[in-house]
Amino acid sequence: MHGSLALSQERKVSIAYAGPSLIALPFLAAQEWKLFSQNGLSAQLIVMTFTISIPALSAEQVEYLGGVGPATVSATLRGIPARAVWFSSDKVLWSLMAQPQMKTLTDLRQKPIGITGGLGATGHVALLLALEKVGQDSKAFAITPFTGVSDMIQALESGYLSAAMIQPPQLFYVIGKGFKEMLNVASMIEMPVGGLTTLTKTIQNRPQEVRAVIKSVQQAKQRMFKSQEETVGLIMKIGNTDREAALKTYNTLRDVLAGDGRPTRAGIENILKALVLQGRILSTNVPFEDIADTRLATEVARELGYRVQ
Repeated sequence: MHGSLALSQERKVSIAYAGPSLIALPFLAAQEWKLFSQNGLSAQLIVMTFTISIPALSAEQVEYLGGVGPATVSATLRGIPARAVWFSSDKVLWSLMAQPQMKTLTDLRQKPIGITGGLGATGHVALLLALEKVGQDSKAFAITPFTGVSDMIQALESGYLSAAMIQPPQLFYVIGKGFKEMLNVASMIEMPVGGLTTLTKTIQNRPQEVRAVIKSVQQAKQRMFKSQEETVGLIMKIGNTDREAALKTYNTLRDVLAGDGRPTRAGIENILKALVLQGRILSTNVPFEDIADTRLATEVARELGYRVQ
């Protein structure tokens, strides 16, 4: 099907992602601002949780996953022939926000702590790593997954949750409501947040297409830096938030989305550490090349004017 397409036609590609969030912003922006189509692609963005999207990628029902994290890396290690080809960012944005009466992290032991994205996803794993980093036993904390951020915030406000892992724009809302930051996970953990994963055979057989997808999302990141107004509008739409929170979020994002898009060794190493901590793999001793392929992202970075070694 793909081979016989005339070049004048747009290549159809499907990208699965976990839902509208800051992590997905480059994909949503590339679609909204018609960057996919400028790069010769007709992209379909499909919302799927990783439990569905990873088997879908493996079965070639979707060509790309909008994400690089513990779920995608452990799938690669289990034998799905996929690679991380682009990083959206290597900084997480979460803070662990608690009820005002909580004094220390120890007060939160065995009390319900909310996360979104599912157990084993980036937010959960970043929290476990941050707790271990400050000398806490991460197994002593009771973690409760929520499907949506708004449900989790309601549970926090009602007092059902003692704490929750929250990122902008909602972070500014809970700070305004008097909740207390117990752990600034963002400052402690360097881990890929969002990115692009695809099958090795797609990289080998359709490198131009993969390059076009990478170029579209990296151009979206570049454009976010240049056009604050447009980006704030998009954050308000996606985050269902007011202008003030969207503006604060934009300022946070500038730092987070600064990278040139190439997968980093440090980022992958942190994912492997997280998988060891969860008992999903035995050792971090896995060759970087078995998980990530940086060649196409490097070519795109050069083309877009980044200074690349």
